[in-house]
Amino acid sequence: MFNTILWAIALLLTCLYIAFIFLYIKWWHKLSFFKNTEGYQPSTFISVLIPARNEQDNIGLCLDTIVKGHYPKPLFEIIVIDDHSDDATPQYVRNFAAKNPNIRLIELKNYVKLSENQPFKKRAIEAAIGEARGELIVTTDADCLSQPDWLNFIAEFYEKTGKQFIAAPVNFYQERSLFERFQSLDYIGMMGITGAGVEGQFTNMCNGANLAYTKKIFYEVGGFKGIDHVASGDDMLLMQKIARFYPYALGFLKNPEATVFTKAKPTLSEFLSQRLRWASKSSSYTEFFTVFQLASVFVFCWSIFINFCLSIFYDQVFIVVFILQLGAKTGADYIFLNQMSRFFKRSDLMRPFLLSQLLHISYIMVVGALANVKKTYTWKGRKVS
Repeated sequence: MFNTILWAIALLLTCLYIAFIFLYIKWWHKLSFFKNTEGYQPSTFISVLIPARNEQDNIGLCLDTIVKGHYPKPLFEIIVIDDHSDDATPQYVRNFAAKNPNIRLIELKNYVKLSENQPFKKRAIEAAIGEARGELIVTTDADCLSQPDWLNFIAEFYEKTGKQFIAAPVNFYQERSLFERFQSLDYIGMMGITGAGVEGQFTNMCNGANLAYTKKIFYEVGGFKGIDHVASGDDMLLMQKIARFYPYALGFLKNPEATVFTKAKPTLSEFLSQRLRWASKSSSYTEFFTVFQLASVFVFCWSIFINFCLSIFYDQVFIVVFILQLGAKTGADYIFLNQMSRFFKRSDLMRPFLLSQLLHISYIMVVGALANVKKTYTWKGRKVS
C-alpha cells in the first residue's frame, strides 16, 4: 500500500511537470514575434531608471551602451539612483553626466537614511519616478548591457500595442565556465516561461533588468504600496499587482534584439545568494497558478531525489520510478530548452544539457528549501529580508 501511494504521487508529479512544459511551449509559440517597422520614428519620451549600489566597475559600460543606442537623444533621459554606495559609483556617474546631458544622478541618501529598514531598491525607483519626465518608465540594472535598438523596440511595442506594462528578455553572456553556461541555459528557459505566462495569462513573471511601464499606471495602482514589506519584488510583485487591476495591460516583447545582457554568477555562493534573493519574494505572490507551478516543480525535484534514495535504502523497485521521472523531466526539458536556445541564437548552450539537468534538480531542491527557512540574505554588502 505504501509503495502504491508513493508510485501514485510520483506519477502525478511527473504528469504535472510535463503538462507545465508543454503549456509553456504552446503559449510561447502563440506569442507573436515583434518586429520593428522599417523607418519607424518614435514619439514616446522614455525615462530609463538605473538603481545602482557599488557598481563603479559596471555603470560606465551600462550607460555607454544606452547612450550610443539608436533612440533619438531628445526623447530619452537616464536617471541613475545611487543607493548609498561605498565605492566611487556616484563620481563615475557625475563624470559621465558631465559629457552627456541625457544623464542625471539622484542620491538615495537624500530620500532614505541608510539606518532605516527600507526596501531600498523600491525606494530608489519611487524617487526616480517622482523626478522622471518620461511617459514611459524603463528599468534596467547597472551591470547590464543593452543593444542598439533596445529602446526603439520598447517604444514601438508600447505605441503599437498599447500595453502599459512590458516585460522583455534578459540573458547572460560571456560565460567562462560550465557552471555559468548552466545558468545561461536555465535563464533562457525562464524567458520562455515568462513570455508564455504573459501571453496565456496564467502566470506573471518578469525581470527588472528589462522592464517598462507607464508612469500613469504605476501611480494608478499605488506604486509599491502594499508590496513594500519585501526588500525585493520591484518587478514581479509590481507586475502581479498591476495584473489584478489591468490584466490586459501586460505584454511580453518577443524579439532577441530587445534582450539586455548581464553576466552569470561565477561562484556557487554568489549564485545561491542571487537565487535566494529571487526566491525570498515568492511568499508574497498572490497568483494561485504561479505559486502552484513553483510548488509543484519544487516537490517534483525532491520526489526524484527521494525515489533515488528509496531505491538504494528501501526497495530496488523504486529505481524504475526514479528513471521514469528523470527521463520524463530530461525529455520535456530538452524539447523546451532546445527551442528556446535556438530562438535566442544560443544553441551552443545545449551541449552540456545532461549535466545541466542534475544541476537544475539540485538547485531547485536547495534554494526552494532554504527560501522557506532563511528569511535574510546579503546583497551588495547589506543584509536584507
